[in-house]
Amino acid sequence: MPKKRSGGGLTTTQQAAKFLGVAALSGVVLAGIALPAAGALGLATKGTVEGFDEIPANLQTPPLSQRTTILDSKGGMIASVYSRDRTVVKLKDISPYMQKAIVAIEDARFYKHGAVDLKGILRALNRNVQTGGTAQGASTLTQQYVKNVFVEEAGDDPDKVAQATQQTLGRKIQELKYAIQVEEKLGKKRILTNYLNITFFGQQAYGVEAASQRYFSKSAKDLTLEESALLAGIVQSPSRYDPVNDPAEATKRRNTVLQRMADVGDITQAEADKAKANPIKLKVKKPKNGCITAVSGAGFFCDYVRNVFLTDPAFGKTKEDRAKVWNRGGLTVRTTLDPQSQQSVQNSVKSHVYKSDKVATAVTLVQPGTGKIMGMGQSKPYGFGSNETQYNYSVDKSMGGSNYGFPTGSTFKPFLAAAAIEGGKPATQVYPSPYEMDYPDTVRSCGKPWVNDGVPKYHLENESESEKGPYALKQAMEKSVNTYFVQMLQDIGMCPVSQMTDKLGVVQGDGTKLPQNPSTLTLGSNGLSPLTMASAYAAFANRGTYCTPIAIESVKAADGTSLPVPKTSCSQAMSQTTADTINTLLRGVVDSGTGQEAGLDSRDNAGKTGTTDARKNAWFVGYTPNMSGAVWVGSPSQSVEMERITIGGVYQDKVYGGQVPGPIWRDAMTGALNGVTAPAFNTVDIPDPQRDEGDDEDWGNPGTNGSKPGGKPGGKPGGKPGGKPGGKPGGKPGGNTPFPGMSLPSGLLGGNNGDHSGRTNSGTQGP
Repeated sequence: MPKKRSGGGLTTTQQAAKFLGVAALSGVVLAGIALPAAGALGLATKGTVEGFDEIPANLQTPPLSQRTTILDSKGGMIASVYSRDRTVVKLKDISPYMQKAIVAIEDARFYKHGAVDLKGILRALNRNVQTGGTAQGASTLTQQYVKNVFVEEAGDDPDKVAQATQQTLGRKIQELKYAIQVEEKLGKKRILTNYLNITFFGQQAYGVEAASQRYFSKSAKDLTLEESALLAGIVQSPSRYDPVNDPAEATKRRNTVLQRMADVGDITQAEADKAKANPIKLKVKKPKNGCITAVSGAGFFCDYVRNVFLTDPAFGKTKEDRAKVWNRGGLTVRTTLDPQSQQSVQNSVKSHVYKSDKVATAVTLVQPGTGKIMGMGQSKPYGFGSNETQYNYSVDKSMGGSNYGFPTGSTFKPFLAAAAIEGGKPATQVYPSPYEMDYPDTVRSCGKPWVNDGVPKYHLENESESEKGPYALKQAMEKSVNTYFVQMLQDIGMCPVSQMTDKLGVVQGDGTKLPQNPSTLTLGSNGLSPLTMASAYAAFANRGTYCTPIAIESVKAADGTSLPVPKTSCSQAMSQTTADTINTLLRGVVDSGTGQEAGLDSRDNAGKTGTTDARKNAWFVGYTPNMSGAVWVGSPSQSVEMERITIGGVYQDKVYGGQVPGPIWRDAMTGALNGVTAPAFNTVDIPDPQRDEGDDEDWGNPGTNGSKPGGKPGGKPGGKPGGKPGGKPGGKPGGNTPFPGMSLPSGLLGGNNGDHSGRTNSGTQGP
């Protein structure tokens, strides 16, 4: 701060310095010369713009950040998101009172001077010298506009903002130079329009239209004299003159503007006095920004759309390019979300699982053949409060989901069955399927075989002791018999299953490929997301053709031009016959198997249940020919065993996939498909294998399709069938012996301390 003499004024030396500085500055501006790139004026210091002699195009038509509107597939609004709340309007859509008020208080001689008001500079200098401070500024509207452009470009980067607003002589001369060129290029009306659209009016409102909506809930074209004066007064100091938080100070500033308008002849003194007498009347509209404002529980889908935009190369080559487009906003994003399906998902979720429950549910619906995400919701709402979260349980980690996804249990078995059938195994395939057994000694893989080298050997069992074979595939799928599918894996090897899941887009929740071990590729011991499961099952509904999921149908920029959007990629994952066979098998699950509580009465439907070790996860994944959906229920941190638990107000002794997730799926699908055509599956005939009367024990062997070689089922040379070498590491639900390739780091979600040490193998994944 300048030193003062005892009398309060600046010293003679200081007054002379100021005068010389302004004189030098004025001379430079008047001459319009190109200043050197370096020297005493500091034009080469950090923060100056390169190419001083050339006016950047963005000073003429700056890419102002605006709100982005996200729509559903029918054109209804899901949410409005923005880094800066702004709606750009034309001058004709701004009240004449507002135009006059901002000019009167910020630059009364705007229409009389050029880019630089030398009379104003000298007047301000004289006034400031007299007061020993900075009572008056001398920046014209054009200069303020230029500065605002640089501030806008700086975005939320504090270093760049500091550079754009630094009070150095070099920066000031730079602004003056650009102001001259802007005046020549744009003219007064265009400059005023741009200024009113770029300026910050406080309360998160950028530009006069957003400000008018924020403070008065009306358009800028309808602003009255008093309202215009209030907004014009805010610009100088949005925090100091905030009418919401300090109406008294805002009133004083408004009256100052009104008087200034009278002084310059924009209004009469009588009009000014009458307006001053009126109290401020606000009709504040609270800011609504971000996915937290999404309708029908679509906040997580909204966030997924944002993540798609920021990660897909269709919207820019680099992460920075994509972020710049998104933050600039002004986009209209039409998505695939079907409002009917979304509402049905939300209704089902709310009726079956409360947000205060110890466990959560996530539901995702996709359209077979297109990959379109039709619905996405969960019981823990999108937000920051109690029992709220920003983690999207339906998607992978890279898109805002859990760190690893959630173990899928027996809902994985159809992938194994599809691989076996695609490889030539008949749909009538029979395996001994004892109640319990050791995992095979070795299982072929795409590389080195897996070896059961546990001490004691890794072991598995079925959900119930009554589940003992032999079984054919249809019965094994309906009952979800663990030992059957492990024997099938032993028969065909793991490589065909890995190849099938690759074709179906099945990856772990952290984006990595599924490891090759029997528990992962049979009993669904590794974490996947509901979106992954719904999309993979959609390939069965689509007769073997898998389509990658998509969420965005179109994007339009602020100027109405269309941006390219990512398209679904469809490929044949299996033959139509294989898919038709799986459809027939999974129809049996909902007709007479573990998924009966999920079945739809009025249309063809199919699906599979899944329950994991210690009942920490329960699933139902099912589909019709025109809709596929996945439902997960469990603890996001994997810390809750779902026994003797109340979910959605209903006590559950033990949770099964068909018992809690099944009805959620049924209700979500019923509402989503209400009024939609009900096509039928293409099915195949799968006869029940013939068995000799009274010959239940010796019914088939791996690969024999029902023949009787004379040995007991599951037997090993020289040993008892399904023998237990010293113990059962896995045991019944609750076992916690790690299985190779299965253990995951603790904590499915960032910041949680969940433990996966008990989620391993053990063959307890039941229906």
